Amino acid sequence: MSLTLSDYILYSGLAVFFYMTAVYSIALIKKDNSIVDIAWGIGFILIALLTFFLDEGFEARHILVTILIVVWGLRLAAHIFVRNRGRGEDFRYAQWRREWGKWFYLRSFFQIFMLQGFLMLIIAYPLMLVNHSQKTGISFLDGAGFVLWLLGFFFEAGGDYQLARFKRIPGNKGKIMKYGLWKYTRHPNYFGETAMWWGIFLIAVSVKDGWTAVISPLLITFLLLRVSGVTMLEKKYVGNKEFEEYARRTSSFFPWFPKKV
Repeated sequence: MSLTLSDYILYSGLAVFFYMTAVYSIALIKKDNSIVDIAWGIGFILIALLTFFLDEGFEARHILVTILIVVWGLRLAAHIFVRNRGRGEDFRYAQWRREWGKWFYLRSFFQIFMLQGFLMLIIAYPLMLVNHSQKTGISFLDGAGFVLWLLGFFFEAGGDYQLARFKRIPGNKGKIMKYGLWKYTRHPNYFGETAMWWGIFLIAVSVKDGWTAVISPLLITFLLLRVSGVTMLEKKYVGNKEFEEYARRTSSFFPWFPKKV
């Protein structure tokens, strides 16, 4: 009997639950909840490969989406691993560790690991749709989605690389990165992330009920703009004169030419 989309969602959910539970256990041992950031990209790879191999027929669209997710997930996980190595727990998680007190272990499990696992499933919904879909042939939307994904990957990977190189220069400590891609947007990596998921959505549109996959890029855009991305990061720079000047000239999110002030 062929598997239904509900089966794909169920199996993905179970895989993510056990995966995030394992990551939580490692975090307890290492006393570092920020390893969940490294696990984020790997979790999508797990869903992509699982749903890819659930079906015996490997269609071009299945292969395309799975490869894109594997490339994105591996690069992101490797980047965060290198960035965080030797730095200890990220300031956000360290703050929660202090604030949650005796409820830290329980709240960590649900509010960090299980919550991120749940968000992961929603954002990965297009992968389940595409890998469950039957052969329909490659369409113009597949090509458009791939091009948009490439643009997003360029901004995310390029922005991360430029920032890492900037921070390696001792004289730049405490300074604001405002060169390269960062000249045109204060958050090229976040813009790139959202562009990639909108690209995946365009690829999913060609399959049955593909329009429902819009929940994925809408959620990641909301999270990066209003929750864990732009808003949270820029709170760190309140009162920083250099950043305030940079912010007056530079687009917050969408790349654009700097303003003349």
